[in-house]
Amino acid sequence: MDFVKLREEMVAAQIAARGIRDKRVLDVFRAVPRHLFVPADMVNSAYQDCPLTIGYGQTISQPYIVALIVGSLGIQGGEKVLEIGTGSGYQAAILAQLGARVWSVERIAGLAKKARETLASLNYNVHVSTGDGTLGWSESAPYDFIVVSAAAPKISPSWLAELKTGGKIILPLAGAFQQELTIIEKSSDSQTQQIKICPCIFVPLIGKYGYEEP
Repeated sequence: MDFVKLREEMVAAQIAARGIRDKRVLDVFRAVPRHLFVPADMVNSAYQDCPLTIGYGQTISQPYIVALIVGSLGIQGGEKVLEIGTGSGYQAAILAQLGARVWSVERIAGLAKKARETLASLNYNVHVSTGDGTLGWSESAPYDFIVVSAAAPKISPSWLAELKTGGKIILPLAGAFQQELTIIEKSSDSQTQQIKICPCIFVPLIGKYGYEEP
């Protein structure tokens, strides 16, 4: 398969056509080999306009949603990003390709191990830890951005404590009736501003400040 051509088509039809025009973001999605972040039996579907299963009841998000999330941050290079929910490692690779310094927490050991191996094989210097992402990663704080890749019922106090003033958390925030992709801007230690982007569907965030494990 011509994966370069498939990435070009993905960027044109799924990302740029939906209004994301930042050249740096589009170039990154052209560069990162998404097919290497999905299970072997899903490779032929890697560039389709949908989420894909990656095992353990988890998914790799639809390409457009990943682009919407990372594009909303305005990364220029050098920013520290904490990712909650490593999954396959694809979003971490996108963030690293944009020039961010990435720390990523994954609660499922098998996924963390696989993501760590895939990222290392592609020379992405992403720090991957196994644990409860709702507790953050205090040793490497503070962060410019926190990206949460599962639906949270509330904002973890650990995230707010580890976020720089002026920083942003972007996450699927679960409400009574639907999830909303939401940006939380921290204007001071005691003040935040919430900006809703769009409805979305993510797997639930499991952890102390998330949902109980089923």
